[in-house]
Amino acid sequence: MVFKRLTAMLIACCSLFLYAQLAFASPDGAHRIEHATETGLKPVQVFDVQAGKVVKTIPNDQQFQAFAASWTSSITGLAPQLTSDASCSYVYRVPLEKPVTIKVNEVIVASDDLFLFYCKDKPPLLLVFDENRKPFLFLFSADITPFIKKVGIPAS
Repeated sequence: MVFKRLTAMLIACCSLFLYAQLAFASPDGAHRIEHATETGLKPVQVFDVQAGKVVKTIPNDQQFQAFAASWTSSITGLAPQLTSDASCSYVYRVPLEKPVTIKVNEVIVASDDLFLFYCKDKPPLLLVFDENRKPFLFLFSADITPFIKKVGIPAS
């Protein structure tokens, strides 16, 4: 059961990542996104786990970058579980302006994308893929409430 849940969450994140790559690969997608974001950053995306698809795309800006920086600077360690919980209903992809390097104990991961798992009544989780696409799930202490309010999903 745990393996199935891990597989489903990794497929969801990979789908989100591939979806974004395809949007930038097509001339229309890249043109549309350029108009959507004045910073030149890839957009923030909201993936509904139950629906199995991206349900919202939001222009990325410096406020999203600040949220992401607060998450990475407040990482407390690797998550003890291999997967997110069944209560994790949304995954938010936040592309970064500059790659971030996360150092926790013996683990060093560099990435330019963060995946935030919103889990109702549970601490949020941060998924980061290294350069070989190996997933790392982190715990962090930053408050995600301002981020959730800005995104608007889930509605408060």
